[in-house]
Amino acid sequence: MSGLLLYHPDCLLHVPPRPHPEKPERLQAVREALERAGLWDRLPREEPEPASLELLELVHPRGYLDQVRRASREPGVWLDPDTYAVEGTWRAVTVAAGGAVRAVDAVVRGEASWAFALVRPPGHHAGFRRAMGFCLVNHVAAATRYAQERLGVRRVLVLDWDVHHGNGTQEVFYRDGAVLFASLHQEGWYPGTGAVEETGEGDGEGLTVNVPLPAGVGDEGYRTILEEVLIPLGDAWKPELVVVSAGFDAHHTDPLGRMQLTEAGFGRLASLLQEAAGRWCGGRVVLVLEGGYDLRGLSRCVEAVLRVLAGMGGPAPAGHPEVPYAVVRERVRQVRRVLSTYWSL
Repeated sequence: MSGLLLYHPDCLLHVPPRPHPEKPERLQAVREALERAGLWDRLPREEPEPASLELLELVHPRGYLDQVRRASREPGVWLDPDTYAVEGTWRAVTVAAGGAVRAVDAVVRGEASWAFALVRPPGHHAGFRRAMGFCLVNHVAAATRYAQERLGVRRVLVLDWDVHHGNGTQEVFYRDGAVLFASLHQEGWYPGTGAVEETGEGDGEGLTVNVPLPAGVGDEGYRTILEEVLIPLGDAWKPELVVVSAGFDAHHTDPLGRMQLTEAGFGRLASLLQEAAGRWCGGRVVLVLEGGYDLRGLSRCVEAVLRVLAGMGGPAPAGHPEVPYAVVRERVRQVRRVLSTYWSL
């Protein structure tokens, strides 16, 4: 069984009214890179249907969605200092959410072994009633809720490896006892949330895992976090589905981050996760594009991850400089100390 790539050209309709890092050229650059590499036609691909209002209401209240729809009838509205809406925005966000939902649907139903939703605008900063950080609708949250409520999936691991904390996704699942949400992000960075001590409440206590990382962490540091924190958590949680907020702005060339990951490093993260998911849930992994604002870096990272997932191998390790190993080890100890209240790792 092969994987599945979800893409819809209407994601390009969300066009900034002034120069902005979140722009249609992001997807265009990725597509062109995949075409040059021969992957665009080689990988199975679908154009998803737009997500319905009923489906989006699994996460966002109707009043908020109506606000986004109204803003999308104007030539340019700013919903926060960083987040815009234009006449094509509603169509773009609904096909983006539809791509994430279809990716989950295909993997859970056994139509694909893995799926990657190549969509924009990103979604992981969008909370219940708030657009922020370039995000208007939380695609990963909507797809996860769909898996829970329509497909009967009982335990989901949502991993966010974007350089920015996935505060909107955390908000949605903070009290949910069926979702283990883990975020690897640059500490002290936008939006300022995601401290180690934020661990969930109520039924979700202990199921929010934040790993804020100092600037300069790269391939080896991220691998260490996966091997010593995230994969042991997954072994204990035994998710039935893994959903990744796959941002690539932790790449060393990205203008909106200060991390040192390479495309080979991202490929290894995908490989480690795919291998672990083989034990947990028959390899059911869905990735949904979030950030990534250096066009060449973004394209190379997506290509590397797709090659790994498709069993084609990834790029050779680059040996890019990063912070000393001892820095990452200390952060691992801090995180494991906090989690020891809830988990035996």
